[in-house]
Amino acid sequence: MSTTTARVFRLPDLGEGLTEAGLVQWLVQVGDTIRTDQAIAEVETAKSVVELPSPFAGVITALHGEPGDTIAVGAPVLEVADAAPSDAPDVTEKEAYRAEERAGSGNVLIGYGTSERAGGGRRRARAAASTRPAPASSPVTPTPTARDAAERTASARTQPVPSTAGGALDETAPRRTVAVRSPLVRRLARDLGLDVHAIAATGADGAVTRADVLRAAVDHAVDGVTPKTTNATPDAATNATTDAEQLDGLAVRARERMSPLRKAVSAKLSRSRSEIPEATVWVDVDATRLWDLRAEMAADGEKAPSLTALIARFTLIALADHPLLASRLSENADEIITFDGVNLGVAADTARGLMVPVVPLAHELTVSELDTALRELAETARAGSMPPERLRGSTFTLNNYGSLGVDGSAAIINHPEVAILGIGRMIERPWVVDGAIVPRRIAQLSLVFDHRVCDGGYAAGFLRRVVELIEHPIRAYGLI
Repeated sequence: MSTTTARVFRLPDLGEGLTEAGLVQWLVQVGDTIRTDQAIAEVETAKSVVELPSPFAGVITALHGEPGDTIAVGAPVLEVADAAPSDAPDVTEKEAYRAEERAGSGNVLIGYGTSERAGGGRRRARAAASTRPAPASSPVTPTPTARDAAERTASARTQPVPSTAGGALDETAPRRTVAVRSPLVRRLARDLGLDVHAIAATGADGAVTRADVLRAAVDHAVDGVTPKTTNATPDAATNATTDAEQLDGLAVRARERMSPLRKAVSAKLSRSRSEIPEATVWVDVDATRLWDLRAEMAADGEKAPSLTALIARFTLIALADHPLLASRLSENADEIITFDGVNLGVAADTARGLMVPVVPLAHELTVSELDTALRELAETARAGSMPPERLRGSTFTLNNYGSLGVDGSAAIINHPEVAILGIGRMIERPWVVDGAIVPRRIAQLSLVFDHRVCDGGYAAGFLRRVVELIEHPIRAYGLI
């Protein structure tokens, strides 16, 4: 009687620099028979919640991880054994999948793909392996590079780390070899007074990531917290509280692990604050006429456009005259990259956290088309089903924080963009009109911009143009 060897599916390279994913839920169980490319789990990345397809067909013999766990790239996800002969997966289908995966077809993870990257060691190894055809009946095993990466990660996480809290600089602490691939990460650690040798690395190859540095900085900043010791499992230790964990006598209620999305948002916002010399200009705008005329702007049989859609259209008109504010800086900040149009990002508050879905080529849309696109984006983001490709590529962001019931905000630029426009509540306030105090619908607009790209006069000119269009909607009607 022959023994069937289970094939191990390991979390693939997610692309976009992502090195891990959170397991949301399993869509299958041990003992289920699955087919190639069948969705077997929902995982949460820093971009979105996506379905993870299996590259193998057969019977599931093991599932690795519980909902809520974080799975590193290269770590096992599930194991599959061959099904009964009558249900055996088609060999041609399996080989086609392998060929597509080597070529970067995108089937490995819906919404991401396996795009080729010049100089990538894993890609070169995979390409070399593809030149040696394997027997159709041979079980698929992880590539040596994937296994090595996983082992390096495990090794890096188990290496002793100096006891200095949060990775604070300690010249007497023992050193360990650590990979810091990005000079920006090394610089951030230095600016925060942290020793990279004392920071626990979570990168797929044992590298210290920006998120690692920020986490260490937070731990170091919370003075007086006594770490608890426990023999419980890591997950239990994360959620349990004991009398030993206190902050100056105040018991800690709970600890909650940051989701991949929250960690990504944290890293991006921290980078924005640390790298961009931002400045802000703001103005109160009388939106009474726009408020009153909005209902008349709807086409026959259609709903009136939202105020967000109208202001988005006015913003796009103003950006056509002030294109620097819809530009980007190159990675080393020595070039300003302008574009022929605008991909408009719209900040959305969701149960998972802040998202910025994108309306591509927004400058080509009418108010009605913008309104439709914005409503669809909001519904998709709140449902947690926003595809990752719709969360990238923006060149300017609009943030209607008035929908949250606030009047103003010191917004943070959505790096690598160079500006963000915020809109506060449109509420009735006393306003002077022709010498008389009357109630008017007033809103505050605030523009945060990168001072390396333009000066205050340029930014103020853009804001004045938006105000003009809001306060005189009839005059602007021919433009929208």
